[in-house]
Amino acid sequence: MTIANTAIRYGKITKIFHWLTALLILTVVPLGAIANRLPHDTNEQLALKAQLFSFHKTLGVIIFVVAVARILWALTQTKPGNLHPDRKAESFLAGLVHWLLYISLIAVPLTGWIHHAATTGFAPVLLPIGQDLPLVPKNETLSTFFASLHWIWSKIMIGAILLHMAGALKHQLIDKDATLGRMWFGDRSTPEVPMHAPDRIAPLAAIAIYLAATGAGAATGVFSHNDAGPTTSALAEVASDWNVQDGDIQITVTQLGSPVKGTFADWTAAISFDPEATDVMGSVTTTIAIASLTLGSVTNQAMGPDFFDADGFPMAEFHADISRNGPDYVADGTLTIKGITLPVSLPFTLDIVDNAAMMAGQLILDRREFGIGKSMGDETNLGFAVDVAITLTATRDTQ
Repeated sequence: MTIANTAIRYGKITKIFHWLTALLILTVVPLGAIANRLPHDTNEQLALKAQLFSFHKTLGVIIFVVAVARILWALTQTKPGNLHPDRKAESFLAGLVHWLLYISLIAVPLTGWIHHAATTGFAPVLLPIGQDLPLVPKNETLSTFFASLHWIWSKIMIGAILLHMAGALKHQLIDKDATLGRMWFGDRSTPEVPMHAPDRIAPLAAIAIYLAATGAGAATGVFSHNDAGPTTSALAEVASDWNVQDGDIQITVTQLGSPVKGTFADWTAAISFDPEATDVMGSVTTTIAIASLTLGSVTNQAMGPDFFDADGFPMAEFHADISRNGPDYVADGTLTIKGITLPVSLPFTLDIVDNAAMMAGQLILDRREFGIGKSMGDETNLGFAVDVAITLTATRDTQ
């Protein structure tokens, strides 16, 4: 058996690439299907689901690398001729299926990889390459888009695999020809065949199928589907001596040993503050719409009853008095999450220039104290500590 292809049979390296790819694909597809259907209500269930998804993603990256190497090798090789050049329709269908598979081996794992890189949290890739990709920002809209592409295109890949397997079985069991045999190992007799004639229509047809499937997905709303959790109306503006112009309320949790950052998009703050006061200098009341939280790939899970329970407790509230804390300041008050109210102190820095104030504060909460993640009784999957960072710019109402 030769290393390289010849005009009538495939070489050893091509066969290794073929069967290695087949083994990887027939492993990664069931892994993804099983992982997607597993529940994640308990610590143990989430651990298993995350582990299977990590295996699925890791194999996907390996498939992408193998596919690139396989294509580069194929570009240097002679392609054996068609065993049945007289069967025009069958030859076209075989070529179409092969092109669908070639595209799938690049497009499907790549879209999954981009989806993973664009979000944060849940099921890391188990390779020493990091979790990010160059030129791929952390962006949930981008992540959702590529997750949808991955879902649509994986269906094309599965269909092409089934057709490819059916064709191989037909050649082996019905035609009883050398199609399957010349892709297997060992020296086998192979009939003389004409030189391979490239089919220029099949690749265009394969691309058209991908475009049509993507368009159909867009028309049916696949790209806007995000398992949306609870929705709330935007919070109304509040009367305040200091009006917030911009700012962020961010949280960072530790999931499976990695930090996952999230941001609340909808919140209000009513602030009274007198920088000349010597005792209590003012107060703050902050209201946060829980459903406005974006927390990477676990956003929807975070809205569930075991976590923030956004349906039952749509708002979190912080009430505090402001006073000096050495050279800086502190807001001492209470924080209410999921109907549980606890004392909280938020130390912060404050820079005031004319009538504009820039504030930055940080504190650490224990999720267990607010009944968040009761099913996660240890830190295997989700850490106890939640880091909260707040920044804002406000201007004084001088009227």
